[in-house]
Amino acid sequence: MTTFLYAPLLQPLQIGKLTIPNRFCAGPLTLPSVHGPFGEFSQDGLAYYEARAKGGFGLIFTGAFHPDTLVDPVHPLDSKQPLKAPKAFQRSAVELLERLDAYGTKMIPQISMGYGRNAPGCFCPSEIPYYHDPARLAPALTKDQIRQKIDQMIATAVFFQQCGFPGIEVHAMHWGYLLDQFAMTFMNHRTDEYGGALENRLRCAREILEGIKAACGSGFVVSMRLALKSYIKGYNQPSLHGEDEVGRTLEEGLEIARRLEAYGYDCLSVDFGQYDSFYYAAPPCYMEKGRVIPLAAAVKEQVKIPILCGGRMNDPALAAQAIAEGKMDGVVLGRASLADPDFPRKVAMGCPQEIRPCIGCNQGCIGALKIGRRTGCAVNPQAAREATFGTVPAGKKKSVLVVGGGVAGMEAARCAASRGHTVTLWEKSGQLGGNLIPAGAHDFKAELNELNAWYQTQLDTLGVAVQRNHPATAQAIQEAHPDAVVLAVGATPTVPPVAGMDSPKVVDCVTALTGADLPGQRILVVGGGLVGCETALGYAQAGKTVTIVEALPDILSAGIPVPEMNASMLRDLLAEWKVTLRTGCRLAQVTAEGAVVTGPQGEETLSADHVVLAVGFTPRPSLAGELAGTGMEVYQVGDGSKVGSVMTAIASAYTVARAL
Repeated sequence: MTTFLYAPLLQPLQIGKLTIPNRFCAGPLTLPSVHGPFGEFSQDGLAYYEARAKGGFGLIFTGAFHPDTLVDPVHPLDSKQPLKAPKAFQRSAVELLERLDAYGTKMIPQISMGYGRNAPGCFCPSEIPYYHDPARLAPALTKDQIRQKIDQMIATAVFFQQCGFPGIEVHAMHWGYLLDQFAMTFMNHRTDEYGGALENRLRCAREILEGIKAACGSGFVVSMRLALKSYIKGYNQPSLHGEDEVGRTLEEGLEIARRLEAYGYDCLSVDFGQYDSFYYAAPPCYMEKGRVIPLAAAVKEQVKIPILCGGRMNDPALAAQAIAEGKMDGVVLGRASLADPDFPRKVAMGCPQEIRPCIGCNQGCIGALKIGRRTGCAVNPQAAREATFGTVPAGKKKSVLVVGGGVAGMEAARCAASRGHTVTLWEKSGQLGGNLIPAGAHDFKAELNELNAWYQTQLDTLGVAVQRNHPATAQAIQEAHPDAVVLAVGATPTVPPVAGMDSPKVVDCVTALTGADLPGQRILVVGGGLVGCETALGYAQAGKTVTIVEALPDILSAGIPVPEMNASMLRDLLAEWKVTLRTGCRLAQVTAEGAVVTGPQGEETLSADHVVLAVGFTPRPSLAGELAGTGMEVYQVGDGSKVGSVMTAIASAYTVARAL
């Protein structure tokens, strides 16, 4: 009998006295829409968590709640998710736990001692610089305030036990939050019993645990979220490979784990990084999957309590192997659980290829949160609003024609077909994917290929009639007589009006990434936005000598904002691979020698074998005007309507198709 590859992920897990039905944990995420105005679980929140229970997650962690407004509304030292009306929260929690119980899923909420220097105005162990405003120093907590916070944590745990939760997770000795700051000598300069030796720096963690166990009983589970290594060289200075560590070393992380176990913690949920090394805390696509596993394996050798592991762990084969080899006990999927709530169920069914992949873009989740936008998921538009922005079967079945087989066209076709419409998709080329194809040409963007494959599987399963090599004209569309037309024609690379554009050494970014390898050694990339920087990195990693020419004062400044963790890692990788940056320079002419640019130093010639254009995209001409007055509903989505990103293309297509 063949052993099922994913069997280790499907075994029960014992955490203290709590039995988890499998090794899949939905990670804690900050999603404002899952809470109502008083901190209670909203209808979207109930639907969000139930979807992940139905999808097979054995354990769900909530995002962090902060207890100040629950326990002491007069003296709020910090605020995370406030519980403004405990009774309203309790009623919603009882309903949620009843729903989760139907699937055998357990839920453990996080409770937070505070942001510390990660948020302006918050208190810290010592006077240290704020993360987003390093010129300002955060005020230090007094001993009385520390004890007040500890008491609040204990009281909140008691409240959650009264709501019916079987345990809590302490948020968190990771990401550089307040407890993390207490534990690090780099940030904790206190000389009282909460500073100095490691035992003192862990005193808050110990007193929180002891107080909760005394109040809630030994059977009430208490987990700690622990970053095993910080990856920082200093304030706001990430360390790409962990060298010159001034935060937590792995050796200290292991010692902390041993002590937390000795204090009585039932479980450790481990990862790495903090805000100053944000690309470890929320790893983007540039970081390989499973990079945290060796650290988890090291701590697994030191303690007997369960080790849960998160941080770009969305490869079920990798996770199953790590569990089978005793390197960890369970996998924590945060962003991956946003992208596909059915991740565990699809693995258990032996259909991992049907998992909608997280693409590591960080745009819809934490990146959106950081700039004050609605948080959700770039590839799953209904994530965190399942109740209010989900889909329902179409009241009137229509024939729908989708023109364009890029990501927007495929999403429009998928969503419309899933609602019961009869859908035909025309793609003028011989393959589906549109600009996912060149974007996925980089090794570090392989998830875009997975997303393309996922969409094509969905279209086949849903019975969408896909017609490749089928260009569209207004006449052909009218002759097809659809009830509704969705135009998803995409965009093409912009070519600047510069002399020498007809030179054979000039190539646009799409052609460069999808055509034959460029034979020359010296590559000049014109445009320092996300596409240009990723293109430059790809060529540098292939051994080319690469220069980026960017008209603005800094790279990654134009277009849709790049999440800070992605931008930070991309900058560090460009530096590591010795990509030359020429900012404040404009392309003036392409010559036989290379290119003439104008900038702060005046006009100069840069030698280049190839000039790759990455200065943006222009929407393709629309057929909408020619279809006016034909009696058909006509919609435009994706880059053909407004140039954006994978996230904006999918969002616009879903929004239109869910309402057809």
